[in-house]
Parts: sequence; C-alpha cells; structure tokens
Amino acid sequence: MGTLSRSTRQSLVQRDHPQASVRLQCRLLGVCRSGLYYQPQAVDPKQLAEMRRIDELYTAHPFYGSRQMSRHLRREGYPAGRDKVRRLMRKMGLEAVYCRPRTSQPDPAHRVYPYLLRNLVIERPQQVWCTDITYIPMPRGFLYLVAVMDWFSRAVLSWELSNTLETEFCLQAVEEALERFGAPQIFNSDQGSQFTAQAFTGCLEAAGVRVSMDGRGRWMDNVFIERLWRSLKYEAVYLQELADGFAARAVIGDWLDFYNHRRPPSALAGRPPRGAPSRGPPRAAWGRPSGLGGRRPWETLHGGQPSAL
Repeated sequence: MGTLSRSTRQSLVQRDHPQASVRLQCRLLGVCRSGLYYQPQAVDPKQLAEMRRIDELYTAHPFYGSRQMSRHLRREGYPAGRDKVRRLMRKMGLEAVYCRPRTSQPDPAHRVYPYLLRNLVIERPQQVWCTDITYIPMPRGFLYLVAVMDWFSRAVLSWELSNTLETEFCLQAVEEALERFGAPQIFNSDQGSQFTAQAFTGCLEAAGVRVSMDGRGRWMDNVFIERLWRSLKYEAVYLQELADGFAARAVIGDWLDFYNHRRPPSALAGRPPRGAPSRGPPRAAWGRPSGLGGRRPWETLHGGQPSAL
C-alpha cells in the first residue's frame, strides 16, 4: 500500500463494508479518517480579490515582503494583517526578492586580519582592492556572485558565479584579477570563511599583498562594493528573467561591461570607471559613503587603454 497515493488509498475505503468498519479500513490502508469526511470549500471571493491584488503588487514591486505588502494593502482598504498576508503569499508561492543575510560565515579556525583602511588616504588605482559575495535570485534557489573591485576607481576587475559558497570561485576571481592587473598594495574583504581560508589569504600574501578585513558586522567598511550590488540588482538582475546560470552569467556580464565602460555614475564626475583621468586629489578611505569630496575618476589601470572585461 506504500506505493499508492493517499487519494487512491482513501478511495479504497468502503463506508458500507459488511465486515470491516471505516476505522479498521483506515488503519489497514494507512490513511487519516478525517480526510474521508472533508468537503472542499470554495475560496472566499474577498480572499481571491486580495490574492489578485497581492499578485499585482508583487509583480510591480518584487521586493515587497509580508510587512510592506500588508501596509500597502491596508492603505488601499483591504483588511490585511501581516500574518494573513504571509499565509497568502506562501500559498501563492511568492517571496520577496532581497539580499539574504549570512553570506559571510566566519570560520573560528581561520586567522582574521585587522582592518587597514581606516583613515588611509587612497590616491591612486592599484592601491586598494576589495571583494564581496552576494546572492543572485533564480527561479529555483540562488547563485552566488563574487567580484573584485578597485577601491579608488570602483572598476570591477574580475567576477565569478557559483552555485555553492565554496572558496574556489572566490580564489578564481582574485587569481584572474592578479594575473590581468598585477598586485595591489592592500586587499580588503569581510570575515567570511571564503576570504579567511588559507588558500585565499595565502594567494594574496604570495603576491606581496597586505590583507585587510572588515570588523564584525561593519558592512560600511566595504561600502563601495555593497553599493555595486544594489545597482547591479536593480538595473539588471531584477529586470530580467534569469532562467538558468547561463542567462545569469550573460546578464551580469553585459551589465558589468556597461558599468565599467559606459555607465556614468555621479560620484565619478559622470564618467565610467574605465574612462577618466588616472589621478585625483588624495582622499581618506573612511568618510562619506559616496561622492567623497573632490575625488576625480581615473582613466585606466596602467595609463593605457582599458582592457575589456
């Protein structure tokens, strides 16, 4: 009987069997007796209207969670508390698109390096690089994106996608950046186990790079690449239907090429990271999160024509 579906086993129960009671038949067939008496009820038209409105709002604002959705519905006159909205969203298979926490899991066995950028004057490219990992939402689960960025120019030097949070794809990204552009003076990251792993820090130290790590919970210590993730998701990822990893790689690659060579950010005087003068006034690494006063963008990593990503 274990190979039969529950509905099939329920259909075998005979309410008027002359020798076996309904209780005995249910016990022998392994079904719940209450399921025999349940009568499906039609969905309340008011609830259907609420679900339709939730679907419309979610399509327009996929970042709405149950809290924001319930607030929006109440402003429109729907009697929708958070618990009810959460239940309906689960029933409809809807989940807010957001950057989930805890991509940076520390490993107590790994060495943690001090943060070296506080009050440091960063005045040229190749002085400081940084890296981080973010989630890329997919129809079934997530992919993980890592990028290496030059702190002064905010140019993305390399990036990799993976379906697991292993160290290897982070190591591939930093090795590619080192091979293409040479070694920076300082490399900054958070305290995630991917970046504190011996393979990762050993690669940097072998290249003569000083390793710097953010303080615990200090996302502002790496604010420029955090801002990159927001721009990438709102300008590309959330606007596209990423059916699989191939589509995600194509969309992300196209946007990063656009970001490096054509996107005019206000913080860089309207010029893309790969298209502005290479030197500007010195500035401190820790200060205002964007548009740090007087900083001018740069032209290339090595004074020549920029390399294509």
